[in-house]
Amino acid sequence: MKKFLYIFLISLFSCKQDSPVPLPHPVRAYKTKNIFILVMDGARYSETWGEPNQANIPNIRSLASQGVMCTSFYNDGVTYTVPGHTAMVTGYYQVINNGGLEIPEHPSIFQYYRSQFSVPATDAWVISTKDKLEVLSDCIDPEWAGTYRPRTDCGVNGNQTGYREDTTTYRHLMDTLKKYHPHMGIINFKQPDAAGHANNWVDYINGTKKIDEYVGELWNFLQTDSLYAGTTTLFVTNDHGRHLQGVYDGFVSHWCDCDGCRHIFLLGLGPDFKTNYIEKAHYSLIDIPITISELMRIKMPNTEGKVMTTILK
Repeated sequence: MKKFLYIFLISLFSCKQDSPVPLPHPVRAYKTKNIFILVMDGARYSETWGEPNQANIPNIRSLASQGVMCTSFYNDGVTYTVPGHTAMVTGYYQVINNGGLEIPEHPSIFQYYRSQFSVPATDAWVISTKDKLEVLSDCIDPEWAGTYRPRTDCGVNGNQTGYREDTTTYRHLMDTLKKYHPHMGIINFKQPDAAGHANNWVDYINGTKKIDEYVGELWNFLQTDSLYAGTTTLFVTNDHGRHLQGVYDGFVSHWCDCDGCRHIFLLGLGPDFKTNYIEKAHYSLIDIPITISELMRIKMPNTEGKVMTTILK
């Protein structure tokens, strides 16, 4: 009996040794260590990527060969500035006051990042020509309100102090990158939107072209700076478009469901994106933060968005 038991145990041990050991699910090895979102406020698709020759965005047109251009990208929520930006950083479409009088309901990707990686506030930024976008630094969720907030540099001197010029915002952006070398941030430039509301077509186009210049200069800096080169992802997009010609007051305003207000573009540049690739699948603003969380390994448990897997290598 003892001999039989001994043989049985030896056989059992041998079978376990010969059985294949299940391997853990592979984890993608992303190279991205820094991510920034640059917002060209209020530029319509028909004057940006939808313009036949992309004449108003020559730098973006050129850079698209280095990354991914999403041509079916949309604001599927409220087509105003604060709601659009809120979607970009929280992953939720929220009906929120557009005057900077209300903070988002949900925590931002910046708060999740600071919480999980124990980094200082200067490692994530909200830099904006429009003062009201300072609200993006906080939320009303009781578990997150007032905690892990990113640093802000918005408007003349914070929320409700008035807008400043885009040239000032760009200078502050570059100073911040050189001084603090943050890993994350969102940047807003106002001119296309401001000129549109002023019914000034020439300034609307010129403002679009100027921000396109900023995109080219920023990407060149990120690719030559020793702490950013090869590890930085840049999203360039719009928070909303403008009414189509013949809809309400045309390019002057925005807020409705027309394609002019909703259809925008998204350029993705970075080490983990496909290159020279046109993405035609429908994506939207709420997909940006969850894609950032995927690339940066940030746990973002609550979001309505989806990871834009088809643009990744």
